[in-house]
Amino acid sequence: MRTLHLLVLTVLLGTVPTHAATPTVPPSELPSPAPRTQIAALGRVEPISEEIRIAAAMTGRLADVMLDEGQPVKKGQVVATLENADHLARVQAAEAAVGIARASLDRVINGARPSEREETAAAVTEAQAVLARTERELARQQGLAEKHLGSGQDLDNARSALEVAHAQLARLRAHLAVVDSPARADEQAKAEAELAQAQAQLALARAIYEKSFIRSPIDGVVLRRFRRAGEQVTEMGDTPIMAVGDIAHLRVRAEVDEADIALLRLGQDATIQADAYGERRIPGKVGRIGNLMGRKQITSDDPAERKDNRVLEVLIDLAPGVDIPVGLRVNTTIAIPSP
Repeated sequence: MRTLHLLVLTVLLGTVPTHAATPTVPPSELPSPAPRTQIAALGRVEPISEEIRIAAAMTGRLADVMLDEGQPVKKGQVVATLENADHLARVQAAEAAVGIARASLDRVINGARPSEREETAAAVTEAQAVLARTERELARQQGLAEKHLGSGQDLDNARSALEVAHAQLARLRAHLAVVDSPARADEQAKAEAELAQAQAQLALARAIYEKSFIRSPIDGVVLRRFRRAGEQVTEMGDTPIMAVGDIAHLRVRAEVDEADIALLRLGQDATIQADAYGERRIPGKVGRIGNLMGRKQITSDDPAERKDNRVLEVLIDLAPGVDIPVGLRVNTTIAIPSP
């Protein structure tokens, strides 16, 4: 009987399930996730001109740095100078060389001075008078010789004097022709080439001298000063003198995670918030979307934050007149429009 009861109990227990079955819900009936409304990213405030680091165009020692941090600067304004006494001397020497070359060209073009022409013409007149006198003297000696009253030596001397007078007159007439003649083409071309060469040397000396004056490329303010008078700088770019930027218009360079870049559009509304300004919200718009993915450069203070994410830079333009420090780290929220 006991065996029968055990058999019946076993059969009954075998028909009872050991756990409740989990109900199955079709995928179509699962609730869809709520649509995202914004993209969060870290960013940093920068001038719309970006930070421009001004360096010297040649190696030298700083003679003066005129501006300090926070001071306004105009485009083309001299912000620093290098020691340049030697370059100035070269400019002055080149200017003198140009003056000499120009005077030489003017002399070739203008010819002799009026006084030189007058002197040469007077010499020709004098040579003509000498020739006339020697002709008369030769005629007198010939007359005496015909009458056997003169000596042969005197006749020979008169003939020689006449030849000398002819030669002297011919020489002076040739010189007068040279003095009165216009400039030869080859002489003028040579003088013009010498002047052009001197002017080129002057332009080179001035260009080198001008490089000793370091000028601002934009209107803005001095963001940072790196060098002071007496320090050595080079044209290699590794010794900037100061950094300037146009802070009249600011923007934020934000880094958007690669998982969110498909949601970016030009003109999207954005909001900027910084811990230093509490609950203040600064509006902006997406003005440019980068084309190159890169590594994260802006990080938060969260130790759990991943720093190896790939990000895309997005530039957010702020309204004119926003006054916040350049370089400030901010939290950026970009609104995603409804589909």
